[in-house]
Amino acid sequence: LKMEGNQITLASLDKGTDNPAFSFEGENRHYEECGGPSSENQEERRKGKGRVSSYCRKALQPASKAKHFCKAHAKVLRRVVLGLLGVAYLCYFIAACYLNFQRALALVVITAVVAFFICWEIFQKHCGAKVLLLLRPVGKCFQKSWPWLKWLLWVALLAGLIVWLVLDTGRNPEQLISLGGFCFLVLFLFACSKHHGAVSWRAVFWGLGLEFLLGLFVLRTTPGTQAFQWLGDQVQYFLGYTTAGSSFVFGNTLIEEVFAFQTLPIIVFFSCVMSILYYLGVMQWLILKISWLLQISMGTTATETLSVAGNIFVGQTEAPLLIRPYLTDMTLSEIHAVMTGGFSTIAGSVMGAYISFGIDAASLIAASVMAAPCALAMAKLVYPEVEESKFKGKASIRLSRGEEQNILEAASNGAATSVGLVANIAANLIAFLAVLEFINAALRWFGEMVDIQGLTFQVICSYVLMPLAFLMGADWADSPLVAELLGIKIFLNEFVAYQQLATYKKNRLMGVEEWDGSRKQWISERAESITTFALCGFANLSSIGITLGGLSSMVPQRKGDFASVVLRALLTGMCVSMLNACLAGLLHVPTEVGDCAMFFSTTNFSSTSYTMYTCCKQLFASSVFQNGSLSFTGSWDEQADSVLWLKECCTYYNHTSC
Repeated sequence: LKMEGNQITLASLDKGTDNPAFSFEGENRHYEECGGPSSENQEERRKGKGRVSSYCRKALQPASKAKHFCKAHAKVLRRVVLGLLGVAYLCYFIAACYLNFQRALALVVITAVVAFFICWEIFQKHCGAKVLLLLRPVGKCFQKSWPWLKWLLWVALLAGLIVWLVLDTGRNPEQLISLGGFCFLVLFLFACSKHHGAVSWRAVFWGLGLEFLLGLFVLRTTPGTQAFQWLGDQVQYFLGYTTAGSSFVFGNTLIEEVFAFQTLPIIVFFSCVMSILYYLGVMQWLILKISWLLQISMGTTATETLSVAGNIFVGQTEAPLLIRPYLTDMTLSEIHAVMTGGFSTIAGSVMGAYISFGIDAASLIAASVMAAPCALAMAKLVYPEVEESKFKGKASIRLSRGEEQNILEAASNGAATSVGLVANIAANLIAFLAVLEFINAALRWFGEMVDIQGLTFQVICSYVLMPLAFLMGADWADSPLVAELLGIKIFLNEFVAYQQLATYKKNRLMGVEEWDGSRKQWISERAESITTFALCGFANLSSIGITLGGLSSMVPQRKGDFASVVLRALLTGMCVSMLNACLAGLLHVPTEVGDCAMFFSTTNFSSTSYTMYTCCKQLFASSVFQNGSLSFTGSWDEQADSVLWLKECCTYYNHTSC
């Protein structure tokens, strides 16, 4: 391709040569001839610009040198900054302990835990290989002795457990019912196992053992009880800060009187905080430590263990996101374990809502933590591993820290994400409560056709699930109400069930009469504890769709595999919550009522309470009416004001003595 004068070739086009036909040189020359800026002026302007840029470079030289210095000595500077921060915290820590050690006890515990893990990581990094090399002869000797040492250890543990149970249940024989229920549920799940001969008993016994030790620590030891009670109190205080935001948006009247404005904003706040913790890497660090403990003790793979550990803090669809890249290659047994973990626990966000109902925070936290090892154990009992996992023996799994650019974006994303959850909970509550009322109306209508009055879904559940409630350890009188709540949780959802449990607890604490005719208005403290653990899980029929939808959206090609194991995982998740409940019944310690005479002498009888109800019942039981005269037995006979206290009790409660 050629043109006259100025030639344009294909080669010149490829090289990007300009077309001289479109040059403005002629115009520039004409402009200069007509008095425009000459080439000399342009040269002066270029020199001026050069001087300015030279000044700028000189002015920026210190900043540039500082930048290069920081890059060259980044490690040293980082250590200096961390050292200064460490010294500052040490000074603060010493001052806090010196001023009031009792007040700073929580700070001491937190500091000790963090310091232990930091030292452990430093030790592993610098000395781990050397120590392993030194301990290799001991390890070889231990491996040779392990076949007979293992059985000796199991026999010792079993003997110790039997002795402890005999001594412990001797004081409270009703605990044996909970133990029987625990054994029955484990045997039932073994009967439902997919491959009986392939069960990994190491995973089963270690999981149940860890669950038992956690329960023993939380429910029986003073440090454990105090620690979890303190943690529960801190969570309650922390969630109380939601009021600052919700009262500003909705006003004080709405958040005090309307459920939606009182409870649901807590989910928004909790979700925002969790998102910030994920951005900072705190949650990933905590989940990795818990999963490491479960993995080395139970022998499970890294992927399934990580997901189950994540379920302690997040929901059934969020936890699998931790292992999303690995879902494609996971075995059916591993997928079953992931689903079971989701069904066996509740998310931290909805836990905040249940705490706001008045459910015991320490029990909810303990139930979620105890469910993790139990869920893994029962998942491996019901669906043992028969395939070769690609993740067996894999040391660790990488966790991402999210895509947020800064902490403000993380907080905003967390709050925005919770809107869908809040709307989902509100919609489900409206729908399920309406459906429940419709079912009850239909059942009442059918019952009246055959002269059965008051037939409802709750009544049916109370009869069908009553033996199961009794096996978990509830008294026979409380079993119908516990069974009713269990049925609501399984067939509707745990949110509705916890609302009803909160009503029963409120009635008990207010000292309401236990029976209103033939209807029980509250359940005992022991039954409350058992029910709190039994309801703590997403194992209900509506969760099947949530689980399948969440996992299928991550790995669409494995939708058939997910559907094939979801019902088995749902059953396992239900039983895990009930196993926790059995353990709560076995380890429950009744709250001792103090000196009732002292209580009556200091109270003004202006309102009722559970303590007043208990003391009045004791007073009623000790009163004797013979030959027209009233007398008292036991220590009440020595109290001069017993008759006056009896009259006060009769103003609130009915009894033959009145």
